[in-house]
Amino acid sequence: MTDTRDEPRIVTERGTEARIANIVEPAIRGLGYRLVRVKLSAMNGTTLQIMAERPDGAMNVDDCEAVSRDLSPLLDVEDPIDREYHLEVSSPGIDRPLVRRSDFETWGGHLAKIELEQMLDGRKRFRGKLAGVEGDSVRIALEKADDGTFAMVPLAAIAEAKLVLTDDLLKESLRRQKPVAGGDETDGGATRADDH
Repeated sequence: MTDTRDEPRIVTERGTEARIANIVEPAIRGLGYRLVRVKLSAMNGTTLQIMAERPDGAMNVDDCEAVSRDLSPLLDVEDPIDREYHLEVSSPGIDRPLVRRSDFETWGGHLAKIELEQMLDGRKRFRGKLAGVEGDSVRIALEKADDGTFAMVPLAAIAEAKLVLTDDLLKESLRRQKPVAGGDETDGGATRADDH
C-alpha cells in the first residue's frame, strides 16, 4: 500500500481547531500516523478530540496511547486552549469522517453524507453512494433519486463529509480489519483520553 501520510486533507478545521491541527499534525506524521480531525467540544467540561489513523486506516488502543503520550507534552508547551480540557485521541471509527481525496476513493460504493460550504445546484447537503472521484470532484449517486441521478461535488467545496453506518459498511470494515503486530485488532472506535 502507498504511504499516504503526506496526502493533504481537503476538509480542515478553522479557528482554534486549525491552530491545534497545525501544532499536532507534524508530530502525528512523525510517529507514522495521519491526522484525520481535530474537534473541540463541551463534553465533560472541554474535550479536545484528535482523530488519527495509520496510513492503512487502522488504529488500535495502543496506537491511541502512543499518539496521546507524544502530543500531551507538546500541547502543554504550546498551550493552544485557554482553559482546562480533556485530551481524547481516537480512531476515526467505522462511520468515519472523509477528509482526504483517497477517503472518497477508498470508500467508493458506500453511503455518505456531505455538507458544503456554499450552495451547489440549490442545496448544501448531499446523501448518497460514493461513485468515484473525477478530476477535482466526487461523484455521488443520490440516495432518493430513483432515476440514477448523480451529483458532481467539488472536493474543495466540502465542509464536512462522513460515511453513514450501514450493514454493508460494517461488513466491509470487518473484512478490512487485520491483526496488528503489538496490539489488538482495530475495533473501529479505539480511544485514549488524558486530562490537561
